Amino acid sequence: MSGVAPASEPLRRFLQVARGAGLRVSAAEGIDAARAVQMIGFADRAILKDSLGLILAKTPEEKAAYDEAFELYFKRDDLGVSADDEPQPGSAAWAQGGEGGQGEGSGQGLGQLLEQDDRAALATAMEKAARESGVENIRFFTQKNLYARRILDKMGLRQVERDMEALRRSGTPEGLGRAQFLDGRVDQLRDSVRDFVERNLLLFAKGETEKFREELLKSARLSNLERRDLDRMRVLVRQMAKKLAARYAKTRRRRLRGQLDIRRTMRRNMGWGGIPFITVWKQKRIEKPRVMVLCDVSGSVAPMSQFLLMFLYALNEALSDIRSFAFAGSMIEVSEILEKEPVEQAITKIMETIGFGSSNFGNSFADFEDAWMKDVTNKTTIIVLGDARGNRTDPRTDIVARMSARSKRIIWLNPEYKSAWGTGDSDMYRYAPFCNLVTVCNTLRHLERAITDILDDAV
Repeated sequence: MSGVAPASEPLRRFLQVARGAGLRVSAAEGIDAARAVQMIGFADRAILKDSLGLILAKTPEEKAAYDEAFELYFKRDDLGVSADDEPQPGSAAWAQGGEGGQGEGSGQGLGQLLEQDDRAALATAMEKAARESGVENIRFFTQKNLYARRILDKMGLRQVERDMEALRRSGTPEGLGRAQFLDGRVDQLRDSVRDFVERNLLLFAKGETEKFREELLKSARLSNLERRDLDRMRVLVRQMAKKLAARYAKTRRRRLRGQLDIRRTMRRNMGWGGIPFITVWKQKRIEKPRVMVLCDVSGSVAPMSQFLLMFLYALNEALSDIRSFAFAGSMIEVSEILEKEPVEQAITKIMETIGFGSSNFGNSFADFEDAWMKDVTNKTTIIVLGDARGNRTDPRTDIVARMSARSKRIIWLNPEYKSAWGTGDSDMYRYAPFCNLVTVCNTLRHLERAITDILDDAV
């Protein structure tokens, strides 16, 4: 960072807010932002917003989040300060709290500011007190009053309250009038501080709130999620798929430490008379997993089907060696639909084609054997996403047995709780002997853990 001034405190806090809002701000971008602020300053908000936006916001989603965070962070109308009178961000008054900044116990100064109605100085004092109170650590709505009181105490409100009480006790018209005037000013100040704290809650707690919400969504049963959660779930699914892709999509090599490749070492060192100056170690080649996913989209799992197909779509984007199938009363391959259609259209098209019907696992497995069993090899992992409820039709466990013998393994992910397996028309325990793993999978976290384990074992 040679030749670049360190980021000012206002910019540092804004970058913290931007990260909390979901922007991926690297260290290099932080340095670029500091350079930009050093050149253009904080005086012209429009130029500042455009300049930082070009550096920090890289996608339409990040642009929208950046605009919201910028407007909220640089909003300074708590005390009705005009643009001409307010101390500018980054100025000595804004960054340091101004001359005669208010501190705990300096109530006389606060009283004078209130009587003089010096709103710019009050705004500066409030921001200084907020920094000293650690308002950026606020995370929950229940902390709003706590931080508001801390800020007011830092500004010197306790002394003002004592002065007001003394004026009332004096009993003089002048004293009572001043006390009443100050009382009105203090009420305005309290409202401004509460608004200021609430805005900081929105700014600094947003990232934590989003994380908390994501954890809830990941742990919630997919069939219980509401329509308003769909957009956020799509983001989580894509993030999960990208993470899986980064780990497994490409062929990798893993070193086998301690195993010297003597033949290659000797050949590499022929120029030195066979003296092993350069050692060559044996490596194990790690292949991409070969995965075939059979997804139940029948009426009994309709609430979950969208999420399962969404995950299939994301996996299809992430892993090149995967084939996807959907079934209810029969089975179709949906790999091409997932590859060529946008996610919404793909899911709608699949559900319109084969979804919501009565499930017939036996008939669907027969379709798979007739059309695609020839593509299954001893390197293929077959994943079945379904509740194993076939409406008392023939489960065709003989086909599943042949699938098991031909493939590397079968993993069955069942959205029902284990207590429901084997009850009513559930054939789960009839299929289980031919599966390498049968497990409950009805949350996004279950799905992530299951797929991660599958891909780990595949390599």
